Amino acid sequence: MIEIEIPGFRKMTLEHLVCDYNGTLARDGIILPEVIPLIRRLSKMMKIHIVTADTFGIARKCLSGLPVRLSILPQVNQEIGKQAFIEKLGVMTTVCVGNGRNDNLMLKEAALGICLIQAEGANITTFLSADIVCTSAKDALELLLNPKRLIATLRK
Repeated sequence: MIEIEIPGFRKMTLEHLVCDYNGTLARDGIILPEVIPLIRRLSKMMKIHIVTADTFGIARKCLSGLPVRLSILPQVNQEIGKQAFIEKLGVMTTVCVGNGRNDNLMLKEAALGICLIQAEGANITTFLSADIVCTSAKDALELLLNPKRLIATLRK
């Protein structure tokens, strides 16, 4: 669990990290190698969930051996599916990371939403729904490992 109080923003107790897969932790279906050690470190502090449509059909294989819970969602209504997923976990204890249009609602509803702009780009609605924008998955995950960075970014 990560506990942090951000002046002028909110106090957060984060128990769950929910990440999109493709465009977020993976490029063209292959997990980004630089996120693997960060996932391992974060898993000692919080539960990590990957929610994806698994566009390339290899997410389960690529995530094998990592301390994550994989949920493969149907191709249709993913935005609603991802929102429902974090509602079951508890939105006030969840941080979400994503980039696509189907990540919009989960970033908006989560205690902390992080939008990524990487090789796939980012959907503008999702971008505007986020609390923070990062240019790499590595940077986004490192924010959670270094909470004072969150304070610097989010405080009033």
